Amino acid sequence: MKGSLCHEFETGLPAADVWEIYGGLRIGQLAPELLPDMLKKVELVDGDGGVGTVLHLTYSPGIPGFEYQKEKFIKIDNENYVKEALVVEGGVLDHGFQKCLVRYEIIGQTDETSTIRSTIEYEIDDDKTDNASFVSTSGVAHIAEAITKYIKAQKKR
Repeated sequence: MKGSLCHEFETGLPAADVWEIYGGLRIGQLAPELLPDMLKKVELVDGDGGVGTVLHLTYSPGIPGFEYQKEKFIKIDNENYVKEALVVEGGVLDHGFQKCLVRYEIIGQTDETSTIRSTIEYEIDDDKTDNASFVSTSGVAHIAEAITKYIKAQKKR
């Protein structure tokens, strides 16, 4: 079975400002700091933040069914502000999923505001479709909100 979920968050910030965080490794550095109840740590396994980079995400205790996952950046488009990460180990792959891809798109609405569109595409074994509920946009929604608050706080300094 294939499926996808999408979440959009209006930032009130220019797309370039949001992409500075989402486009490279900074989001992985900030997420555990800003959302310690969700992510315990994010470690660089391989790469420099470009395509091919692998991150090891360790989830905080209390995230049911998930201890860690490794993600590999498979697309980074700095002109159109699109980044794709594929889960390559752990996470939902431990629950019958064959594939899980997260796509972040920073869409400039005007010079002053943008939208963070987070899409999760997945494939799951037909006999494990009950586990499809493991896929949720709540994590990407919390990240979008926290990163937006962080950028706005930095701009006020």
